[in-house]
Amino acid sequence: MDLPMMSLGLFVFRLDTLPYQELQQQLAWRLASNSRVGLRPSYQYLGPDEESITLSGLLLPELTGGDTALSLLRLMADEGKAWPLIEGTGTLYGWFAIAALDIRRQDFFSDGKARRMDFTLSLKRVDESLIEQLGMATAALLDQVA
Repeated sequence: MDLPMMSLGLFVFRLDTLPYQELQQQLAWRLASNSRVGLRPSYQYLGPDEESITLSGLLLPELTGGDTALSLLRLMADEGKAWPLIEGTGTLYGWFAIAALDIRRQDFFSDGKARRMDFTLSLKRVDESLIEQLGMATAALLDQVA
């Protein structure tokens, strides 16, 4: 069995489910501007802004995952819940909700099933911060020990 590339909740991205070929992470921070006479504006840091991750790839259902994997992601998106996004290396990205799933089918068999599918999965981060989450998890563990 091949190793997991990443997991979103209980959905595991692997070569035989939904292998992505590209991961794009967008991070932003909010800076408020204050106009000043005769000078450039001054800026005040307000904190982190939206964070999103986009996974995209090519599926060849004869070799990789296909409709079943995409249907599972669609069901997860219909729930409207946030799921932990964890890389196969153990890196925790945070809690993400599925914002969009784009599927493009091409090169069809005679029965209409696609031989090739391109997908793009868009995720939006919905948690406050990893430090806060880890702090709450640590507090919960300490409460159980005490």
